[in-house]
Amino acid sequence: MDNLFKERKNRLDIFRKWRKKPIPKAKEIPDHVFMSCSHCHTSVAMMDLVSNHYVCPKCHHPFKISARERIRQLIDEGTFKETDAKMISVDPDDFPGYKDKLERLQKQTGMKEAVITGTGKIKGLPCVIGVMDSNFFMGSMSAAVGEKITRAIELATKKKQPLILCCTSGGARMQEGILSLVQMAKTSAAMKKHSDAGLLSIIVLTHPTTGGVSASFAMLGDIILSEPYALVGFAGKRVIEDTIHEKLPDNFQTAEFVLEKGFIDRIVPREKMKEELGRLLSFHCKRGIS
Repeated sequence: MDNLFKERKNRLDIFRKWRKKPIPKAKEIPDHVFMSCSHCHTSVAMMDLVSNHYVCPKCHHPFKISARERIRQLIDEGTFKETDAKMISVDPDDFPGYKDKLERLQKQTGMKEAVITGTGKIKGLPCVIGVMDSNFFMGSMSAAVGEKITRAIELATKKKQPLILCCTSGGARMQEGILSLVQMAKTSAAMKKHSDAGLLSIIVLTHPTTGGVSASFAMLGDIILSEPYALVGFAGKRVIEDTIHEKLPDNFQTAEFVLEKGFIDRIVPREKMKEELGRLLSFHCKRGIS
């Protein structure tokens, strides 16, 4: 769990050291001290982002965050225990450059794969959680990702605990071919068994959730929440327009658009997500299911 707080502490230390120095010219300000919002293009101090759950204080647009940061925001401190931490992907088809890219991303992110799974507590209530990370291969679902998520679902079923999956993905990982595609069926089957056991599953959609993930376990939760402005869909907007030969709305595949169509249950701001999950888990526990 200490690693989950190390990233936040390092960012704060960098900002404190920089703040003590004279204010440099704009071109001399390091990129890690200020970040630009992709929505309103406002420059935001890193200190403000960290204290505001990495949400733009001006337009309230959420920044992308790592899986570790999301776990830190959602799980009670000191309660998270990671599972299957050493599971890694292989290169079954000897895809050109795949091994090198895997090794590079593992060094850059400090992760073995695009998802972190484990057990923990939210507002004192136990759960099994899986959090995907778009910084690792755009959160694409490899055989290892599918296996880790499946094992997390099965663990929740075995322990008779609620399941929370935070999704962000570009879809199935093409470098692994059919092995990545069969993860859709495997994770969906595990979700069905969890549901048949009368247990609660909550999906949290974040930007972006597309492809094979949105076509499998990401849409199979009992309750589906989403962060504001998240891209939620299967194929890209341009592909769909070329297929149906029609112009789609500007807000097509945004969380707000998908909410209107009834595919998700509620859009929850990031700073209120832990409170919302805690409330849902408390309802579940009061029913005596867990």
